[in-house]
Amino acid sequence: MKYHFKVHKEGKGFWAQCIELTGCVTEADSMDELYANMEEALNLYVEEPDDSKVLAPLPDESILVSRNIVEVALDPMIAFAFMVRYCRIKHGLTQQQAAKKMGFDTIYSYQRLEGKRCNPSLKIISKIKNIFPDFSIDYVMSN
Repeated sequence: MKYHFKVHKEGKGFWAQCIELTGCVTEADSMDELYANMEEALNLYVEEPDDSKVLAPLPDESILVSRNIVEVALDPMIAFAFMVRYCRIKHGLTQQQAAKKMGFDTIYSYQRLEGKRCNPSLKIISKIKNIFPDFSIDYVMSN
């Protein structure tokens, strides 16, 4: 999952803003440092608090890479958790309802899927696809 940053040169340094995510901005003294900072800023921005009902928008695939616009990949583990959460909210389900549909005994088992460091098995990914047919592991893992 890749987002787009517009890169600006200012004096001897650089700054960048994510086009899709209002307020996701970073700066650096070099381009190498800027790329690292863009990845960090993006991951922190998308990683919502568990109780938040606000979702960051998905990347805009119509934005083209150019001299001043670069793609920055979201950490795959954060992207996975984000997409599970995104699909659940878009389907109008609570975490409790999603846990029940997936056959989990406790809500905690489901909540781990929306956590930043989940490591789902193929069986769990299959359950996710069954209740959220629009969930795409390919989209999540694209980088």
